Amino acid sequence: MPQDSYLLKMLDLDLHFPRYTAFDPLVPVWCVTPRTPRCLHRFFDTSPLSPSGRYLAVFQLPFEDRPPQPKETGRVCLVDLQTGEEKTVAETMGWEPQLGANINWGGSDHELFFNDVDPTTWKPFAWKLDPLTGARQQLEGPVYHASPDGRWLVSANLTTLRKTQPGYGVAIPRDHLPFRPGPLEDDGFYLTDTRSSITRLLISIADLLARANPKLDMESPERQEIQGFHCKFNPQGDRLMLSLRWFPAKDQAQWDLFAKNYPAVRFAWFTMKVDGSELHCAVGPEQWLKGGHHATWFPDGQRLSMNLNLHEDGMRFAQVRADGSDLSLIHEHALGTGHPTVHPSEKYLITDAYNFESVAFSDGTVPLRWLNLETGLERAIVRIPTQQPCEDIVMRVDPHPAWDRTWRYLTFNAFVEGTRRVFIADMQCLLD
Repeated sequence: MPQDSYLLKMLDLDLHFPRYTAFDPLVPVWCVTPRTPRCLHRFFDTSPLSPSGRYLAVFQLPFEDRPPQPKETGRVCLVDLQTGEEKTVAETMGWEPQLGANINWGGSDHELFFNDVDPTTWKPFAWKLDPLTGARQQLEGPVYHASPDGRWLVSANLTTLRKTQPGYGVAIPRDHLPFRPGPLEDDGFYLTDTRSSITRLLISIADLLARANPKLDMESPERQEIQGFHCKFNPQGDRLMLSLRWFPAKDQAQWDLFAKNYPAVRFAWFTMKVDGSELHCAVGPEQWLKGGHHATWFPDGQRLSMNLNLHEDGMRFAQVRADGSDLSLIHEHALGTGHPTVHPSEKYLITDAYNFESVAFSDGTVPLRWLNLETGLERAIVRIPTQQPCEDIVMRVDPHPAWDRTWRYLTFNAFVEGTRRVFIADMQCLLD
């Protein structure tokens, strides 16, 4: 358990935050952004709670009815869970509506990382902010995910994420980006040293394709548009998982392929040590073609979990080792949905659901699904509204259930009382 995690145990959330009681949750749940509308936390692989557990960092959208345009600003907000105080600690142009500004905590409550954009160059970069004093340092490169100790930031090229799927990077004018098909040698995944602020190209797309073992089978790479996307440190901070996406190139650049031509997109997950060694293609396109999504690290930092139609009989929860071996189902029968995470005990799995999935309810609410992997027993621990008036899929509300560093508290998003809000559930009563 992390140092100073006792702070979170000592907090009485009932003092400052209203309980969420709709549909009789099986665990205590609080709305922790009751006075700040349009808020979301980052993703299912990143806790918005600070290392001590006292502070919650969330992103506040300026609006909820449309995607952002370049130069439009949102806010980085801090909630003191001990006093109930909510305040804006920064404004930024470096955001999109699914992950906000990619807010990540570092190794202490004095390190908060988030993206911004220089509108004179349209170059994205990250800030290192002390949210308690206001001191900040501009870093050379952007952040997608921070190492657990806050020493390193990893990111793909955030300006090209919208080639396949908007919502995860930054908004810049598309005419500022060159059309560059093929496996690039000068673009890929970047590593930023948060002490020196210096960023370097950790591994290029060309190197990923050339060095991975086993090799990735890609047809005519020179005739593909290829981009990096998700990238994540494991909980130990010594390995990375890197997502690659590609589709056939045409005479000019293409955008929003998920909406315009989803079947044309191919996917692969790579893993490697942070020093560049032990590079593997863990899940190649031959598996993704069956149907799959939302991979992340197991707590042991050696395996990946994801939704995968492994046997082509429906989506299930699957696992694979970082080198691509031992690909198998986590559970034989449970339907794979949403954003799954395995608890360190490996006895439990938590996930959410999309409104279109069969486990969702017909009234715009979805369950947080709690699965006992030993007994097969599944329970809906919380039922929450996620349907919102804006029909643009980029503006959807995903719960993204994320564990804190003690693996006791769960943070998630919902759409309650006409706006996006962030919630915390105390899972202690369900943990052995």
